[in-house]
Amino acid sequence: MTQEAHVTQGPLTTEAGAPVADNQNSETAGVGGPVLVQDQLLMEKLAHFNRERIPERVVHARGAGAYGTFTVTRDVSQWTRAAFLSEVGKETETFLRFSTVAGNLGAADAVRDPRGFALKFYTEEGNYDLVGNNTPVFFIKDAIKFPDFIHTQKRDPYTGSQEADNVWDFWGLSPESTHQVTWLHGDRGIPASYRHMNGYGSHTYQWTNGAGEVFWVKYHFKTDQGIKNLPAAEADRLAGTDPDSHQRDLRESIERGDFPSWTVQVQIMPAAEAAGYRFNPFDLTKIWPHEDYPPIDIGKLELNRNPENIFAEVEQSIFSPAHFVPGIGPSPDKMLQGRLFAYGDAHRYRVGINADHLPVNRPHATEARTHSRDGFLYDGRHKGAKNYEPNSFGGPHQTDRPLWSASAVSGSTGSHPAATHAEDNDFVQAGDLYRLMSEDEKTRLIENLAAGISGVSRDDIAERAINNFRQADGDFGKRLEAAVQALRG
Repeated sequence: MTQEAHVTQGPLTTEAGAPVADNQNSETAGVGGPVLVQDQLLMEKLAHFNRERIPERVVHARGAGAYGTFTVTRDVSQWTRAAFLSEVGKETETFLRFSTVAGNLGAADAVRDPRGFALKFYTEEGNYDLVGNNTPVFFIKDAIKFPDFIHTQKRDPYTGSQEADNVWDFWGLSPESTHQVTWLHGDRGIPASYRHMNGYGSHTYQWTNGAGEVFWVKYHFKTDQGIKNLPAAEADRLAGTDPDSHQRDLRESIERGDFPSWTVQVQIMPAAEAAGYRFNPFDLTKIWPHEDYPPIDIGKLELNRNPENIFAEVEQSIFSPAHFVPGIGPSPDKMLQGRLFAYGDAHRYRVGINADHLPVNRPHATEARTHSRDGFLYDGRHKGAKNYEPNSFGGPHQTDRPLWSASAVSGSTGSHPAATHAEDNDFVQAGDLYRLMSEDEKTRLIENLAAGISGVSRDDIAERAINNFRQADGDFGKRLEAAVQALRG
């Protein structure tokens, strides 16, 4: 069933509410004469049209979204005091935005790129945003490298095109990217649709229970539709013939009542085990192997309602990993720490300082009570209330109970690399991933990587990139080197 259009009866009006007499002909100085500035309906329409777009997201510009429901299926109160997770059967409204990373707003859906998996829970304690991807790891482990990384993925400032030299030069000089690059060029690098891929919180987060005990947690969203991917050739064809393929598939599946769903899982690590774990548990380029911390089913996520206006609800939706609720907080993950600032700052620039007043962004199950006032698009919601705290006029006040538990710190300030644990290096998990693949999967992986690396202009860039995969697994490197050489002649 398609979404019913919202029909407003009565005469057409200006933005100020005055009735419009003629919406077909602009006012002129006589028949065939020049248009008059006094035709304020024309001026209003053109001015509004010029401003109908806001700056697109620098990353994750191309996306689609839907509303849904998260339902708790397991008691997790032993690990977190978050109210929306407090009892089996509890339901929370959600909004999920899918996206590609590198493409602009008009790019195609069926491309080799990570997919954003940004989920907003409208909880009774405020909105909780879980901003992840369809991959459990990422290319880099420190946010200070993020602008440089994205510059390599976007258009070159001189050529105006994405350049293989930039992409592979950076990856070759950043060995930590080897795990994610292996993942990206494998079969799951191009999902068949948003419905047929997993989602991951990717980062490590803190859960705190009612007794103040701390746990580290990773989120997994396993698609109930099954994993389906596109071969490179089919993806190229689809991107050219149907650039909106993923967005259309999501919308139409919900319209016909075929609601996509995901089984929600968590991996849980008691805080005391983090220091001695074989991998740095806060390194975004690493996973926690399931044999160490088996995923536990805790809930079900279902998407069941399409947005009525893509611009208002998808383009203007904002997500920030800094949007926590009591019982959930950040970890020392250096990428996450940078994102706590960067996402909110991006939204304040792109959508405006009052973006959280928009219906898709404001809390749905509670009320936002702040002392923030004024600014672009301020809606006057506070009326005459005082705008400071503390005050003696009945205004909102602090709770004196932190949302998450404090973490111990020690040592001197400085630009420190991430801590190294017993089995940490940049290649071990990429090698593990390669060795898990079937022979056919390995062949496709090599073909996809070789196609990319062969496009660089310098032999040293190609060799450095190949060497990272050689260090992950000898067979991996040997086969990739031969494939690149064959394509480069």
